[in-house]
Amino acid sequence: MEFDTVMMSRLLTGMTLAFHIIFATIGVGVPLMIAIAEFIGIRRKDPHYLMMARRWARGFIITVAIGVVTGTAIGLQLSLVWPNFMQLAGNVIALPLFMEVFAFFFEAIFLGIYLYTWDRFKNPYTHWALNIPVVLGAGMSAVFITTVNGFMNQPEGFAIENGQFAAVNPIAAMLNTATPTKVFHVLSSAYLTAAALLAAITAFFILKKKATDYHKKALKMTVTLVFIFGVLTALAGDLSAKFLAEHQPEKLAAGEWHFETEENADLVLFGWLDGEEPQGAIRIPGALSFLAFGDFNAEVIGLEEFPEEEIPPLWIHYMFDLMVTIGGALVIIPLLYLIVSRVKKWNEYNKGLLWMIVATGPLAFLAIEFGWFYAEVGRQPWILRGYMTVEEAATTSPYIGLMFFLFMALYIVLGTLCVVTLRKLFRDNPAELELEKHYPNLEKGDD
Repeated sequence: MEFDTVMMSRLLTGMTLAFHIIFATIGVGVPLMIAIAEFIGIRRKDPHYLMMARRWARGFIITVAIGVVTGTAIGLQLSLVWPNFMQLAGNVIALPLFMEVFAFFFEAIFLGIYLYTWDRFKNPYTHWALNIPVVLGAGMSAVFITTVNGFMNQPEGFAIENGQFAAVNPIAAMLNTATPTKVFHVLSSAYLTAAALLAAITAFFILKKKATDYHKKALKMTVTLVFIFGVLTALAGDLSAKFLAEHQPEKLAAGEWHFETEENADLVLFGWLDGEEPQGAIRIPGALSFLAFGDFNAEVIGLEEFPEEEIPPLWIHYMFDLMVTIGGALVIIPLLYLIVSRVKKWNEYNKGLLWMIVATGPLAFLAIEFGWFYAEVGRQPWILRGYMTVEEAATTSPYIGLMFFLFMALYIVLGTLCVVTLRKLFRDNPAELELEKHYPNLEKGDD
Protein backbone atom coordinates (compact mmCIF):
# COMPACT_ATOMS: atom_id res chain seq x y z
CA MET A 1 0.00 0.00 0.00
CA GLU A 2 1.53 3.28 -1.15
CA PHE A 3 0.63 6.31 0.97
CA ASP A 4 0.56 8.79 -1.89
CA THR A 5 -1.80 11.78 -2.13
CA VAL A 6 -4.60 9.60 -3.53
CA MET A 7 -4.38 7.11 -0.67
CA MET A 8 -4.19 9.88 1.95
CA SER A 9 -7.20 11.56 0.35
CA ARG A 10 -9.12 8.29 0.63
CA LEU A 11 -8.08 7.81 4.25
CA LEU A 12 -8.95 11.38 5.23
CA THR A 13 -12.39 11.25 3.64
CA GLY A 14 -13.06 7.76 4.98
CA MET A 15 -12.13 8.83 8.51
CA THR A 16 -14.31 11.93 8.29
CA LEU A 17 -17.33 10.07 6.96
CA ALA A 18 -16.93 7.24 9.50
CA PHE A 19 -16.92 9.79 12.34
CA HIS A 20 -19.61 12.06 10.91
CA ILE A 21 -22.05 9.24 10.14
CA ILE A 22 -22.39 8.54 13.89
CA PHE A 23 -23.71 12.04 14.58
CA ALA A 24 -25.59 12.33 11.30
CA THR A 25 -27.49 9.13 12.11
CA ILE A 26 -28.37 10.37 15.60
CA GLY A 27 -29.35 13.72 14.10
CA VAL A 28 -31.80 12.13 11.70
CA GLY A 29 -33.22 9.44 13.98
CA VAL A 30 -33.57 10.89 17.49
CA PRO A 31 -36.03 13.73 16.65
CA LEU A 32 -38.59 11.12 15.58
CA MET A 33 -38.05 9.21 18.85
CA ILE A 34 -38.60 12.45 20.80
CA ALA A 35 -41.79 13.20 18.85
CA ILE A 36 -43.19 9.70 19.44
CA ALA A 37 -42.42 9.80 23.17
CA GLU A 38 -43.98 13.23 23.67
CA PHE A 39 -47.06 12.33 21.64
CA ILE A 40 -47.63 9.17 23.73
CA GLY A 41 -47.11 11.19 26.91
CA ILE A 42 -49.70 13.78 25.89
CA ARG A 43 -52.22 11.20 24.70
CA ARG A 44 -51.93 9.08 27.84
CA LYS A 45 -51.25 12.02 30.17
CA ASP A 46 -48.18 10.07 31.27
CA PRO A 47 -45.26 12.14 32.67
CA HIS A 48 -42.80 9.29 32.08
CA TYR A 49 -43.01 9.66 28.28
CA LEU A 50 -42.85 13.44 28.53
CA MET A 51 -39.69 13.07 30.61
CA MET A 52 -38.21 10.80 27.94
CA ALA A 53 -38.76 13.53 25.36
CA ARG A 54 -37.19 16.18 27.66
CA ARG A 55 -34.09 14.16 28.42
CA TRP A 56 -33.56 12.85 24.90
CA ALA A 57 -33.88 16.38 23.49
CA ARG A 58 -31.28 17.67 25.93
CA GLY A 59 -28.79 14.98 24.93
CA PHE A 60 -29.66 15.38 21.26
CA ILE A 61 -28.56 19.02 21.15
CA ILE A 62 -25.00 18.00 22.13
CA THR A 63 -24.74 15.55 19.24
CA VAL A 64 -26.17 18.16 16.85
CA ALA A 65 -23.36 20.56 17.81
CA ILE A 66 -20.72 17.91 17.03
CA GLY A 67 -22.50 16.98 13.79
CA VAL A 68 -22.38 20.61 12.62
CA VAL A 69 -18.59 20.64 12.93
CA THR A 70 -18.07 17.29 11.20
CA GLY A 71 -20.57 18.19 8.47
CA THR A 72 -18.68 21.43 7.84
CA ALA A 73 -15.46 19.39 7.61
CA ILE A 74 -16.99 17.26 4.86
CA GLY A 75 -18.02 20.34 2.88
CA LEU A 76 -14.52 21.76 3.27
CA GLN A 77 -12.90 18.51 2.19
CA LEU A 78 -15.00 18.26 -0.98
CA SER A 79 -13.18 21.32 -2.30
CA LEU A 80 -9.77 20.79 -0.71
CA VAL A 81 -9.38 17.05 -1.17
CA TRP A 82 -11.42 16.39 -4.32
CA PRO A 83 -11.01 19.60 -6.39
CA ASN A 84 -11.24 17.91 -9.80
CA PHE A 85 -14.50 16.21 -8.86
CA MET A 86 -16.00 19.54 -7.75
CA GLN A 87 -14.78 21.21 -10.93
CA LEU A 88 -16.53 18.57 -13.03
CA ALA A 89 -19.71 17.98 -11.02
CA GLY A 90 -19.98 21.02 -8.75
CA ASN A 91 -22.64 22.71 -10.88
CA VAL A 92 -24.74 19.52 -10.79
CA ILE A 93 -24.66 18.82 -7.04
CA ALA A 94 -24.77 22.47 -5.93
CA LEU A 95 -28.58 22.47 -5.54
CA PRO A 96 -28.90 19.47 -3.18
CA LEU A 97 -25.89 20.68 -1.16
CA PHE A 98 -27.56 24.09 -0.75
CA MET A 99 -30.91 22.48 0.07
CA GLU A 100 -29.24 20.31 2.72
CA VAL A 101 -27.90 23.44 4.42
CA PHE A 102 -31.35 25.06 4.18
CA ALA A 103 -32.98 21.98 5.73
CA PHE A 104 -30.46 22.07 8.57
CA PHE A 105 -31.16 25.71 9.41
CA PHE A 106 -34.90 25.02 9.18
CA GLU A 107 -34.41 22.20 11.70
CA ALA A 108 -32.11 24.26 13.96
CA ILE A 109 -34.53 27.18 14.24
CA PHE A 110 -37.42 25.01 15.38
CA LEU A 111 -35.16 22.93 17.62
CA GLY A 112 -34.23 26.09 19.53
CA ILE A 113 -37.88 27.09 19.85
CA TYR A 114 -38.83 23.57 20.93
CA LEU A 115 -36.15 23.39 23.65
CA TYR A 116 -37.09 26.73 25.23
CA THR A 117 -40.88 26.40 25.18
CA TRP A 118 -41.49 23.41 27.46
CA ASP A 119 -44.56 24.07 29.67
CA ARG A 120 -45.22 27.41 27.93
CA PHE A 121 -48.43 26.46 26.10
CA LYS A 122 -51.86 25.64 27.50
CA ASN A 123 -52.36 23.08 24.76
CA PRO A 124 -49.46 20.58 25.00
CA TYR A 125 -49.93 19.58 21.36
CA THR A 126 -48.67 23.04 20.38
CA HIS A 127 -45.28 22.28 21.86
CA TRP A 128 -45.29 18.80 20.31
CA ALA A 129 -46.07 20.35 16.89
CA LEU A 130 -42.90 22.46 17.15
CA ASN A 131 -40.88 19.24 16.91
CA ILE A 132 -42.47 18.20 13.61
CA PRO A 133 -40.33 20.69 11.59
CA VAL A 134 -37.29 19.30 13.43
CA VAL A 135 -38.21 15.76 12.35
CA LEU A 136 -38.88 16.93 8.78
CA GLY A 137 -35.76 19.10 8.61
CA ALA A 138 -33.55 16.28 9.85
CA GLY A 139 -35.13 13.85 7.39
CA MET A 140 -34.84 16.26 4.47
CA SER A 141 -31.17 16.91 5.26
CA ALA A 142 -30.61 13.18 4.89
CA VAL A 143 -32.66 13.07 1.68
CA PHE A 144 -30.78 15.92 -0.01
CA ILE A 145 -27.30 14.67 0.88
CA THR A 146 -28.27 11.13 -0.11
CA THR A 147 -29.29 12.37 -3.57
CA VAL A 148 -25.67 13.54 -4.01
CA ASN A 149 -24.44 10.07 -3.15
CA GLY A 150 -27.05 8.59 -5.47
CA PHE A 151 -25.77 10.86 -8.26
CA MET A 152 -22.22 9.66 -7.68
CA ASN A 153 -23.46 6.10 -8.18
CA GLN A 154 -25.89 6.82 -11.05
CA PRO A 155 -24.89 10.09 -12.75
CA GLU A 156 -27.89 11.51 -14.62
CA GLY A 157 -29.36 14.88 -15.57
CA PHE A 158 -26.69 16.35 -17.86
CA ALA A 159 -25.03 16.15 -21.25
CA ILE A 160 -21.30 15.96 -21.99
CA GLU A 161 -19.80 18.77 -24.10
CA ASN A 162 -16.02 19.08 -24.53
CA GLY A 163 -15.42 16.90 -21.49
CA GLN A 164 -17.63 19.05 -19.25
CA PHE A 165 -21.16 18.64 -17.90
CA ALA A 166 -23.60 20.82 -19.83
CA ALA A 167 -27.37 21.21 -20.16
CA VAL A 168 -27.58 20.36 -16.46
CA ASN A 169 -30.99 19.45 -15.06
CA PRO A 170 -30.36 19.51 -11.27
CA ILE A 171 -33.78 18.03 -10.46
CA ALA A 172 -33.17 15.06 -12.76
CA ALA A 173 -29.70 14.69 -11.21
CA MET A 174 -31.21 14.65 -7.70
CA LEU A 175 -33.96 12.23 -8.68
CA ASN A 176 -31.52 9.78 -10.23
CA THR A 177 -32.24 6.05 -10.42
CA ALA A 178 -30.32 5.34 -7.21
CA THR A 179 -32.11 7.93 -5.06
CA PRO A 180 -35.36 6.11 -4.07
CA THR A 181 -33.73 2.97 -2.66
CA LYS A 182 -30.85 4.90 -1.07
CA VAL A 183 -33.17 7.38 0.66
CA PHE A 184 -35.40 4.57 1.95
CA HIS A 185 -32.38 2.67 3.27
CA VAL A 186 -30.76 5.74 4.87
CA LEU A 187 -33.90 6.93 6.66
CA SER A 188 -35.06 3.52 7.89
CA SER A 189 -31.58 2.61 9.16
CA ALA A 190 -31.21 6.00 10.91
CA TYR A 191 -34.51 5.54 12.76
CA LEU A 192 -33.54 1.94 13.58
CA THR A 193 -30.15 2.99 14.95
CA ALA A 194 -31.58 5.85 17.03
CA ALA A 195 -34.15 3.52 18.58
CA ALA A 196 -31.45 0.88 19.23
CA LEU A 197 -29.19 3.47 20.89
CA LEU A 198 -31.94 4.60 23.26
CA ALA A 199 -33.02 1.01 23.97
CA ALA A 200 -29.40 0.04 24.74
CA ILE A 201 -28.94 2.96 27.16
CA THR A 202 -32.21 2.12 28.93
CA ALA A 203 -31.37 -1.59 29.22
CA PHE A 204 -27.93 -0.70 30.62
CA PHE A 205 -29.49 1.53 33.31
CA ILE A 206 -31.87 -1.29 34.30
CA LEU A 207 -28.93 -3.69 34.59
CA LYS A 208 -26.85 -1.31 36.69
CA LYS A 209 -29.62 0.16 38.88
CA LYS A 210 -33.22 -0.97 38.89
CA ALA A 211 -36.23 -1.24 36.60
CA THR A 212 -38.30 1.83 37.49
CA ASP A 213 -41.58 2.51 35.69
CA TYR A 214 -39.80 5.20 33.67
CA HIS A 215 -37.16 2.77 32.39
CA LYS A 216 -39.68 -0.04 31.82
CA LYS A 217 -41.81 2.20 29.61
CA ALA A 218 -38.76 3.58 27.79
CA LEU A 219 -37.46 0.07 27.11
CA LYS A 220 -40.77 -1.24 25.79
CA MET A 221 -41.27 1.75 23.49
CA THR A 222 -37.74 1.81 22.08
CA VAL A 223 -37.44 -1.96 21.60
CA THR A 224 -40.79 -1.97 19.78
CA LEU A 225 -39.46 0.75 17.48
CA VAL A 226 -36.25 -1.22 16.92
CA PHE A 227 -38.34 -4.13 15.70
CA ILE A 228 -40.55 -1.96 13.43
CA PHE A 229 -37.65 -0.11 11.83
CA GLY A 230 -35.58 -3.30 11.73
CA VAL A 231 -38.21 -4.87 9.48
CA LEU A 232 -38.40 -1.71 7.34
CA THR A 233 -34.61 -1.62 7.00
CA ALA A 234 -34.59 -5.26 5.91
CA LEU A 235 -37.15 -4.36 3.24
CA ALA A 236 -35.00 -1.39 2.18
CA GLY A 237 -31.97 -3.69 1.98
CA ASP A 238 -33.90 -6.10 -0.23
CA LEU A 239 -34.88 -3.29 -2.61
CA SER A 240 -31.27 -2.02 -2.60
CA ALA A 241 -30.00 -5.48 -3.61
CA LYS A 242 -32.47 -5.59 -6.50
CA PHE A 243 -31.33 -2.11 -7.57
CA LEU A 244 -27.68 -3.23 -7.55
CA ALA A 245 -28.50 -6.36 -9.56
CA GLU A 246 -30.01 -4.21 -12.30
CA HIS A 247 -27.88 -1.06 -12.25
CA GLN A 248 -24.58 -1.88 -10.48
CA PRO A 249 -24.09 -5.63 -10.95
CA GLU A 250 -20.34 -5.39 -10.40
CA LYS A 251 -20.89 -4.13 -6.83
CA LEU A 252 -23.32 -6.94 -6.02
CA ALA A 253 -21.03 -9.55 -7.61
CA ALA A 254 -17.98 -8.28 -5.68
CA GLY A 255 -19.93 -8.22 -2.44
CA GLU A 256 -21.06 -11.80 -2.99
CA TRP A 257 -17.84 -13.21 -4.51
CA HIS A 258 -19.91 -14.13 -7.54
CA PHE A 259 -17.37 -14.67 -10.31
CA GLU A 260 -19.30 -16.50 -13.03
CA THR A 261 -22.59 -15.48 -14.62
CA GLU A 262 -25.09 -18.20 -13.80
CA GLU A 263 -28.68 -19.02 -12.99
CA ASN A 264 -29.77 -20.24 -9.55
CA ALA A 265 -26.80 -18.39 -8.00
CA ASP A 266 -25.87 -19.19 -4.40
CA LEU A 267 -25.66 -16.59 -1.65
CA VAL A 268 -22.16 -16.79 -0.15
CA LEU A 269 -21.69 -15.73 3.48
CA PHE A 270 -18.26 -15.15 5.06
CA GLY A 271 -15.46 -17.63 4.26
CA TRP A 272 -12.23 -16.76 2.45
CA LEU A 273 -10.97 -16.81 -1.14
CA ASP A 274 -8.68 -19.37 -2.72
CA GLY A 275 -8.12 -17.75 -6.11
CA GLU A 276 -11.70 -17.30 -7.33
CA GLU A 277 -13.14 -20.07 -5.19
CA PRO A 278 -14.74 -19.20 -1.81
CA GLN A 279 -13.61 -21.56 0.96
CA GLY A 280 -15.20 -22.15 4.36
CA ALA A 281 -18.24 -20.12 3.36
CA ILE A 282 -21.89 -20.65 4.17
CA ARG A 283 -23.75 -21.24 0.88
CA ILE A 284 -27.49 -20.79 0.52
CA PRO A 285 -28.54 -22.37 -2.83
CA GLY A 286 -30.34 -20.03 -5.20
CA ALA A 287 -30.62 -17.27 -2.57
CA LEU A 288 -28.54 -14.71 -4.51
CA SER A 289 -30.80 -15.08 -7.54
CA PHE A 290 -33.84 -14.61 -5.31
CA LEU A 291 -32.27 -11.63 -3.51
CA ALA A 292 -31.38 -9.99 -6.82
CA PHE A 293 -34.52 -10.66 -8.86
CA GLY A 294 -37.08 -12.40 -6.64
CA ASP A 295 -36.64 -15.60 -8.67
CA PHE A 296 -34.52 -18.57 -7.55
CA ASN A 297 -33.73 -19.41 -11.18
CA ALA A 298 -32.80 -15.90 -12.33
CA GLU A 299 -29.43 -15.26 -13.95
CA VAL A 300 -27.00 -13.14 -11.91
CA ILE A 301 -24.10 -11.42 -13.70
CA GLY A 302 -20.64 -12.43 -12.45
CA LEU A 303 -17.37 -10.51 -12.19
CA GLU A 304 -16.10 -12.23 -15.34
CA GLU A 305 -18.24 -9.79 -17.34
CA PHE A 306 -16.28 -6.70 -16.22
CA PRO A 307 -12.78 -5.35 -16.96
CA GLU A 308 -10.41 -6.14 -14.11
CA GLU A 309 -9.68 -2.44 -13.48
CA GLU A 310 -13.40 -1.77 -12.86
CA ILE A 311 -13.91 -4.53 -10.27
CA PRO A 312 -14.29 -3.21 -6.69
CA PRO A 313 -12.04 -4.54 -3.91
CA LEU A 314 -13.26 -8.01 -2.97
CA TRP A 315 -12.95 -7.41 0.81
CA ILE A 316 -16.28 -5.56 0.63
CA HIS A 317 -17.78 -9.07 0.84
CA TYR A 318 -17.20 -8.94 4.60
CA MET A 319 -18.81 -5.50 4.87
CA PHE A 320 -21.93 -6.83 3.16
CA ASP A 321 -22.04 -9.98 5.29
CA LEU A 322 -21.56 -8.15 8.58
CA MET A 323 -24.20 -5.55 7.69
CA VAL A 324 -26.74 -8.23 6.79
CA THR A 325 -25.94 -10.38 9.85
CA ILE A 326 -26.33 -7.46 12.23
CA GLY A 327 -29.51 -6.41 10.43
CA GLY A 328 -30.95 -9.86 11.11
CA ALA A 329 -29.96 -9.63 14.80
CA LEU A 330 -31.69 -6.24 15.07
CA VAL A 331 -34.95 -7.91 14.09
CA ILE A 332 -34.55 -11.12 16.11
CA ILE A 333 -33.48 -9.57 19.46
CA PRO A 334 -36.40 -7.11 19.79
CA LEU A 335 -38.81 -9.78 18.56
CA LEU A 336 -37.54 -12.08 21.31
CA TYR A 337 -38.08 -9.32 23.91
CA LEU A 338 -41.62 -8.65 22.66
CA ILE A 339 -42.49 -12.36 22.80
CA VAL A 340 -41.05 -12.75 26.33
CA SER A 341 -42.87 -9.63 27.54
CA ARG A 342 -46.19 -11.10 26.39
CA VAL A 343 -45.83 -14.26 28.49
CA LYS A 344 -46.68 -13.55 32.14
CA LYS A 345 -44.51 -16.33 33.55
CA TRP A 346 -41.41 -15.06 31.74
CA ASN A 347 -39.25 -12.14 32.87
CA GLU A 348 -38.36 -9.70 30.10
CA TYR A 349 -35.87 -8.01 32.44
CA ASN A 350 -33.58 -11.02 32.81
CA LYS A 351 -29.89 -10.20 32.45
CA GLY A 352 -29.28 -12.23 29.31
CA LEU A 353 -32.02 -10.52 27.33
CA LEU A 354 -31.10 -7.08 28.66
CA TRP A 355 -27.46 -7.54 27.65
CA MET A 356 -28.60 -8.52 24.15
CA ILE A 357 -30.61 -5.29 23.99
CA VAL A 358 -27.55 -3.35 25.20
CA ALA A 359 -25.62 -4.92 22.31
CA THR A 360 -28.12 -3.65 19.73
CA GLY A 361 -26.87 -0.07 20.23
CA PRO A 362 -23.23 -0.52 19.16
CA LEU A 363 -24.24 -3.22 16.66
CA ALA A 364 -26.61 -0.82 14.90
CA PHE A 365 -23.84 1.76 14.51
CA LEU A 366 -21.45 -0.91 13.24
CA ALA A 367 -24.04 -1.94 10.65
CA ILE A 368 -24.28 1.70 9.51
CA GLU A 369 -20.48 1.88 9.18
CA PHE A 370 -20.23 -1.46 7.35
CA GLY A 371 -23.07 -0.48 5.03
CA TRP A 372 -21.46 2.79 4.04
CA PHE A 373 -18.07 1.15 3.51
CA TYR A 374 -19.77 -1.37 1.25
CA ALA A 375 -21.59 1.40 -0.64
CA GLU A 376 -18.54 3.64 -1.12
CA VAL A 377 -15.73 1.13 -1.60
CA GLY A 378 -18.07 -0.92 -3.79
CA ARG A 379 -18.20 2.02 -6.23
CA GLN A 380 -14.44 1.94 -6.72
CA PRO A 381 -12.50 2.76 -8.82
CA TRP A 382 -15.03 5.51 -9.56
CA ILE A 383 -15.79 8.64 -7.60
CA LEU A 384 -18.41 9.45 -10.25
CA ARG A 385 -19.39 6.13 -11.75
CA GLY A 386 -18.42 5.86 -15.42
CA TYR A 387 -17.05 9.42 -15.67
CA MET A 388 -14.24 10.06 -13.18
CA THR A 389 -12.04 7.77 -11.12
CA VAL A 390 -10.88 8.48 -7.58
CA GLU A 391 -7.30 8.93 -8.81
CA GLU A 392 -8.41 11.57 -11.31
CA ALA A 393 -10.43 13.43 -8.68
CA ALA A 394 -7.95 13.56 -5.79
CA THR A 395 -5.76 16.51 -4.85
CA THR A 396 -2.04 16.49 -5.57
CA SER A 397 -1.24 18.73 -2.58
CA PRO A 398 1.78 17.52 -0.57
CA TYR A 399 0.06 18.74 2.62
CA ILE A 400 -2.74 16.15 2.54
CA GLY A 401 -0.89 14.03 5.13
CA LEU A 402 -0.75 16.98 7.52
CA MET A 403 -4.47 17.59 6.97
CA PHE A 404 -5.18 13.97 7.87
CA PHE A 405 -3.52 14.26 11.28
CA LEU A 406 -5.03 17.69 12.00
CA PHE A 407 -8.53 16.39 11.31
CA MET A 408 -7.82 13.23 13.31
CA ALA A 409 -6.88 15.40 16.30
CA LEU A 410 -10.07 17.43 15.82
CA TYR A 411 -12.25 14.30 15.84
CA ILE A 412 -10.52 12.94 18.96
CA VAL A 413 -11.21 16.24 20.75
CA LEU A 414 -14.82 16.37 19.54
CA GLY A 415 -15.50 12.75 20.48
CA THR A 416 -14.00 13.23 23.94
CA LEU A 417 -15.97 16.45 24.53
CA CYS A 418 -19.18 14.73 23.46
CA VAL A 419 -18.75 11.80 25.85
CA VAL A 420 -17.67 14.00 28.79
CA THR A 421 -20.52 16.47 28.28
CA LEU A 422 -23.19 13.79 28.00
CA ARG A 423 -21.88 12.05 31.14
CA LYS A 424 -22.00 15.28 33.11
CA LEU A 425 -25.45 16.07 31.74
CA PHE A 426 -27.06 12.84 32.93
CA ARG A 427 -24.80 11.15 35.50
CA ASP A 428 -25.82 13.33 38.47
CA ASN A 429 -29.28 14.05 37.13
CA PRO A 430 -31.24 10.77 37.04
CA ALA A 431 -34.71 10.56 35.57
CA GLU A 432 -36.24 9.95 39.02
CA LEU A 433 -35.05 13.33 40.35
CA GLU A 434 -36.25 15.13 37.23
CA LEU A 435 -39.66 13.50 37.51
CA GLU A 436 -39.98 14.75 41.11
CA LYS A 437 -38.91 18.22 40.03
CA HIS A 438 -41.19 18.62 37.01
CA TYR A 439 -44.08 16.40 38.10
CA PRO A 440 -44.26 16.61 41.93
CA ASN A 441 -47.74 15.08 42.00
CA LEU A 442 -46.47 11.83 40.49
CA GLU A 443 -46.94 8.96 42.94
CA LYS A 444 -43.72 7.79 44.56
CA GLY A 445 -44.12 4.24 43.30
CA ASP A 446 -44.55 5.39 39.70
CA ASP A 447 -41.05 6.73 39.13
